[in-house]
Amino acid sequence: MKKSVAYVESLIDELCSKGIPSNRIVLGGFSQGCALSLLTELTSRYSGRLAGVVGLMGYLPLPDKIQKMRSEAELPHVVGEVPLFLGRGSKDRLIPYTKWDETVNKLKELGFGSSMEVKDYPGLGHALSPAVLQDLLKWLEKLVPKLED
Repeated sequence: MKKSVAYVESLIDELCSKGIPSNRIVLGGFSQGCALSLLTELTSRYSGRLAGVVGLMGYLPLPDKIQKMRSEAELPHVVGEVPLFLGRGSKDRLIPYTKWDETVNKLKELGFGSSMEVKDYPGLGHALSPAVLQDLLKWLEKLVPKLED
């Protein structure tokens, strides 16, 4: 997972080298991509510097090791107020509710509070739906302002 985080960092580096500031980059993923996005936000040199993070139908990996990983990366004990959008289907059989609940609670413990929007989609399994995409679009529109013409 550390190699994957390093790879995502290299992609962000490339965007930044092309003039895109990190505070205009939203990192996100579905399922395992959600896990990687959350881990990158919490343990990489871009922690606290992105515009936001999206996690859909996923979980936070290594919750008991996050603080140690943050310390090793010389990051503060508590995270910044990076906006998070998290979505889960109530009938998701791949990500048990206990794992989801553990993820949300750990993120709160780490300092995400009012910056975290958590949505539960009734009847939805491990999939996307128009409702998920509509909510995500609304969140993104509030988060990343339009560029000046």
